[in-house]
Amino acid sequence: MIRLVGIDVDGTLVGTGGFIHPSVWDAAARACERGIHLALCSGRPAFGVALEYARRLEAGGWHVFQNGASIVHLTTGKSRSVPIPLEWKETLVKQARSTGEVLELYSDTTYVVESTSAWAREHADLLGVAFEPRPFESLTQPIVRAQWLLSRERAREFASTPHPGLEVAQSSSPLMPDTQFVGLTREGITKGSAIRSVAEEYGIPLQEVMYVGDAGNDLSALRIVGHPIAMANADPAVIEAARHTVGHVNQGGLAEALEIAINQR
Repeated sequence: MIRLVGIDVDGTLVGTGGFIHPSVWDAAARACERGIHLALCSGRPAFGVALEYARRLEAGGWHVFQNGASIVHLTTGKSRSVPIPLEWKETLVKQARSTGEVLELYSDTTYVVESTSAWAREHADLLGVAFEPRPFESLTQPIVRAQWLLSRERAREFASTPHPGLEVAQSSSPLMPDTQFVGLTREGITKGSAIRSVAEEYGIPLQEVMYVGDAGNDLSALRIVGHPIAMANADPAVIEAARHTVGHVNQGGLAEALEIAINQR
């Protein structure tokens, strides 16, 4: 039996050009009708288009944002969000201003970026928010996640550098194929820890949870649920960690995964 499905966004729900296969929404609706909870599990923040996706999947449910740093119930507003260590803010800001690389800092409800580069502007469009660069110091709310926008080569270099007290997770989007997103959350905070928290809130054992993903930041969740599913377009490590592989995101592979959940309900 599958009672909860965690759903990644970029490369799983959303394909090339921001396209979501129509079969996905039909399958999602039928899954909800069968009593299956659907939880968005995204590296994106809990605002803009990601929030719209979460509401469409399950308007009254728990959803995961910011690689697990934000866990929000859309109806009650209850949050299980976890901030990054404060001392890391100064370090990251200093590095961004020194290198000129694109750094974004996120709270539960907003984010700040100083860079005026094309990457920063393009990412604001992807998030579905206005592009308004401003000083990092203007964000006074607790920071739950930091994120670098880097080339793939630079991301590999960055990931090999120790970051004590932080989790480092890489992800990508078909909407920005030349960009690697490197997210930083508090140590121990991942999509895996978040889907565990959501399952606990619903009183569902992990053996009855499906997770569908495609990138490295999905591995922590795929490795703990009873039904790990990889997209055909997934990274090799994700396919290796999965029990099943479904179709490509552009061909509605997520709908195929939801059908598996429906048939096992």
